[in-house]
Amino acid sequence: MQNIVIFDMDGTLIDSKKDITISVNHVRELHYKLAPLSEAFIVEAINKEVRNLPELFYETPEYQKQDMHAFEAHYEEQCVKSPYLYAGIQEILDALKNANVKLSVATNAPTKFAKRMLASLSVEHYFDVIIGADAVSHSKPSPEMLHKILEYYDYDKTKDKALMIGDNSKDILSAQNANIDSLFATWGFSPETDYLNKVDKPQEILSIVL
Repeated sequence: MQNIVIFDMDGTLIDSKKDITISVNHVRELHYKLAPLSEAFIVEAINKEVRNLPELFYETPEYQKQDMHAFEAHYEEQCVKSPYLYAGIQEILDALKNANVKLSVATNAPTKFAKRMLASLSVEHYFDVIIGADAVSHSKPSPEMLHKILEYYDYDKTKDKALMIGDNSKDILSAQNANIDSLFATWGFSPETDYLNKVDKPQEILSIVL
């Protein structure tokens, strides 16, 4: 039997809101001369189940190529300047790995940024698969990312266990759409949830998984 745990990244494993905010505000100033947005506004916007981010961030009805290119160029350097692991994450990754739990990451961030950020925090080696939105046709809440990870492990639902852990309704929905269990992490970008299967501290994951 395999025990598989799939983590979201931003707001679950790491706090990256400072760098995301800096890069969004860079594009706002560069292309639109707009005043900077707060971290709180940007995090709330990212975590809304239904939203139009180009409208919220750049006051455009859809993403412009120049904005996407400017953000990615800036964020490639910015993304490793300020992120940090949430308290307790390093310890639970050690414990899960030592217990032979299979670990992967499914993030709506681009794969190259996810790998760069996790490597900068010296935790990339814990994960068998790190997959971002660029590697699939549809990002979370689609189950496509999770299906790719489960296929990597030759997941058999009759004998294996799989669990998605994230801080966002899109993470929970992606797990439901993939027909696997999920946990909502309240220490990240979304502290409030009506979802019953939740954890308030990373250490609580161990008693559930192990």
